[in-house]
Amino acid sequence: MTDATSLSKSQLAYRWVRERITNHEFTPGYRLVLGTIAGELNMSVVPVREAIRQLEAEGLVTFERNVGAHVSMVDDTQYRFSMQALSILEGTATALAARRLTADDVRQARQINELMIGRLDEFEPRAFTALNQQFHSVLFAKCANPRMLELVESEWARLGHLRDSTFTFVPGRAQESVREHENILVLIETGAPLGEIEKMARRHRSATLDAYMIHEHPDEALGLPAF
Repeated sequence: MTDATSLSKSQLAYRWVRERITNHEFTPGYRLVLGTIAGELNMSVVPVREAIRQLEAEGLVTFERNVGAHVSMVDDTQYRFSMQALSILEGTATALAARRLTADDVRQARQINELMIGRLDEFEPRAFTALNQQFHSVLFAKCANPRMLELVESEWARLGHLRDSTFTFVPGRAQESVREHENILVLIETGAPLGEIEKMARRHRSATLDAYMIHEHPDEALGLPAF
């Protein structure tokens, strides 16, 4: 086994980042800020950049121009399954809660969505995702079916373990998402048929998966089912 004292700085940086990816401390989608890593390791960004390039060659890291480096979705099968399940479960839970929502609930959800809109210019995926979860929690929290609510919350928890933020992979999806949020709120406010609310909420969730698939797996995305 190689002695750590004999490793170059780039090798040390490589080992440090790789261990955190392997241990799931840096989850899929986690943004790797070179300056922050260099500071942690007390070195310049040059060896860190070399380490990131090596990890990119191995498929563990993805680098995009104007976005930076983030941990790759190494095996995204479980993510896809959870997103498909959540699109159905959350859509139904939102519809079942719709008639129980008060004007204050809708106002709160709209305020959260406005905070999300305010973050679009200086976009930070993790913070945006946290607000996104708060928004949807307001809409489905009053679901009359406790088992349905349990399943939705379970899938949200699974997604949290599978990736840091889908919006890291498809940041452009964020602008579409906040517009769709407003459309859902309008349906709820106007007392639209529950089937329409369910369909809108379901398509809103599955559209994020569609965007991810088109970005990461364009060949497979051609045959996406309309969940």
